[in-house]
Amino acid sequence: MEKSEGKKVAVEVAYALPERQMIIPLEVKEGTTVEQAILQSGILGKFPGLELTPETKVGIFSKPVGRDTVLREGDRVEIYRPLIADPKEVRKRRAAAGKRMKKGGGDLPPAK
Repeated sequence: MEKSEGKKVAVEVAYALPERQMIIPLEVKEGTTVEQAILQSGILGKFPGLELTPETKVGIFSKPVGRDTVLREGDRVEIYRPLIADPKEVRKRRAAAGKRMKKGGGDLPPAK
């Protein structure tokens, strides 16, 4: 019987900024965790200011997971940027601004 510690799985590690994104394909030993894959990928050194702190959120295919999650064949590890604004607050502000706007096109002349 083959030992599982010798088996490799193909995964990807991804990080994106608005102007630049990177996906690094990687072969890791079966049993590798999200955090181990991030460190092995070298992606932290490719983006100035990117650090793996306790506050850094990570996921697999847009689903948040813990760093101790064991990877499976084909997983894409994603490192998430911190939110600049709370999405709920942004929606509230947008909704409030919409209520103050005039309906009907503002200063446009009436159609003939």
